[in-house]
Amino acid sequence: MKIIIVGCGKVGEELAAALSQEGNDITVIDKNDHVLDNLRSQYDVMGLVGNGANYSVQLEADIMHADLMIAVTGSDELNLLSCLIAKKAGNCHTIARVRNPEYSTQMAYLKEELGLAMVINQEQTAAREIARVLRFPSAIEIDTFAKGRVELLRFRVPEQSVLNGMSLIEMRQKLQCNVLVCTVERNGTIEIPGGDFVLRGGDVISVVSEAKSEEVFFRKIGVRQNTIRDVMIIGGGDIAYYLADILATYGTRVTLVERREERCSELCELLPKATIIHGDGSSKHLLEEEGMDRMDGFVSLTDIDEENVILSLYARKKGLKKVITKINHISFDEVIDTLDLDTIIAPRNLTAEYILQYVRARKNSMGSNVETLHRIVDRKAEALEFIVSDNFNRRNIPLQDLPLKSNILIACLYRKGKIILPRGSDVMQPGDTVIIVTTGRGLNDIEDIFEA
Repeated sequence: MKIIIVGCGKVGEELAAALSQEGNDITVIDKNDHVLDNLRSQYDVMGLVGNGANYSVQLEADIMHADLMIAVTGSDELNLLSCLIAKKAGNCHTIARVRNPEYSTQMAYLKEELGLAMVINQEQTAAREIARVLRFPSAIEIDTFAKGRVELLRFRVPEQSVLNGMSLIEMRQKLQCNVLVCTVERNGTIEIPGGDFVLRGGDVISVVSEAKSEEVFFRKIGVRQNTIRDVMIIGGGDIAYYLADILATYGTRVTLVERREERCSELCELLPKATIIHGDGSSKHLLEEEGMDRMDGFVSLTDIDEENVILSLYARKKGLKKVITKINHISFDEVIDTLDLDTIIAPRNLTAEYILQYVRARKNSMGSNVETLHRIVDRKAEALEFIVSDNFNRRNIPLQDLPLKSNILIACLYRKGKIILPRGSDVMQPGDTVIIVTTGRGLNDIEDIFEA
C-alpha cells in the first residue's frame, strides 16, 4: 500500500517503522527537516518537508495515488484538515488522531461528516487499557477479542503455584479449566508451547479464555484476585482524566496528584467524584501524607519516563496490589524489562496497533479480514482475530490436518456465542471468529497461517 503519514512525533515514527517493515510504500510529511533526516536514515521511507494540510505539499507527496493518509501531528485541527484535503484531492482512505477531550463525544460525527476511515484518541484508548488491567490486577496485560467476549491475559507464574513443574497436558487434566496457554516467556526468550511443555515459577505466560473462566483458573493456581478499591494517579493529563472518569463509573475511589494549579481547578470541575491534590507527585512526603500506603492501585502518568519508573518502583516496594507505569520512550525496552515493574503502558504503541490492524485488513486477499490485532509480549508476538468468510476453502477440515506454519497457534474459535478452545478434531466454519497467536509478522489474511 502507498501510505502518507503527516507528523513525525513519537506515534508517527512508530507507524513509519512498523508499516515500512511490512513492505508498504511510506512517505512522511513534517515541518522539521532534522526529524525527517533521522527517520530516513533508520527506515525505508520517503521524507517531505512541509505542512501536511497544504494542498500543494500533498500533491508533491503523490496523494493522487495514495491508498491511505494518516495524520498524527500534535494538533487535532491540523490532523482533521489534512485528512479532509486528502479525501478531496486523492479520494484515499484517511485516519486522524484526535486527542482533545472536548472532541471525545463527537468522534462518530467527525468520522461520518469528514468521511474518515478511523478516528484515534490514544489517551482515551490508553485509559481504557489501564482500567481493564485494574479490574484484573494479577494480570500484567489484558487484550480482548470477539467484542470483549474473549480475553488474553499475560501474568507471571508464582514460585509457589501448582503450575510450577506442571506440563500443559497435566494442567488441562488436573485443573479442568477452560483456558489455553498461548505463549511462555523464559530467560528472555518466547515460545509457543506444545502440550509437553513444563511450566516453571517465574515464567510469564499468556492464556486465552472467556471472562467467566478466569477467576476459577486463578483461584485453582493459587493467585488471589484482590479488588482495587482505591487508586492513586500521579499526573493530571488527558489519560489521567479519562482514567479517573472511567474508574468513577466502577465506584473506585480516585486520588489524583497534579502539580499545575490551573489544571487542578479544571479537574475538580470535570471529576467531582475524585480527590484532586495540588502538589508534586514525586515528593515522598506528599505521597505518604496522602495515604499512598493505603492505596490498592498506583498509576504513574507524568510526562517524564524516569519519574514514572522511579515512582512505580517505590510503589512496588510499598507492596501495592497493582502498579501501572506509562512509558513513552520504549526503545530501551531491554533495560525496562530488567526492572521490577508491573504493567507498562505505551500509548503510542496502542495507536500503532489499531492503525496496523486497519492497514492489514485493507491488504487482505481471499479468506478473511484482520478484525483485531494486538502486539503482545513486548511486541515480540502478535495475537490476531479473523472472521472466516463464506469463500474460505479450508472449512470443516480438522485442525490437526491443516498445514499450519510452525510459529502459528490457533488459540480460540468463537461460534454463535460459544467459545471453543480448539483440539485437533475441531474445524473452522464460515462466520467463526478465529484468534491466532504467532511469533511471526505480517499476517494480513487467515490464509497466511498455512504453508504454501
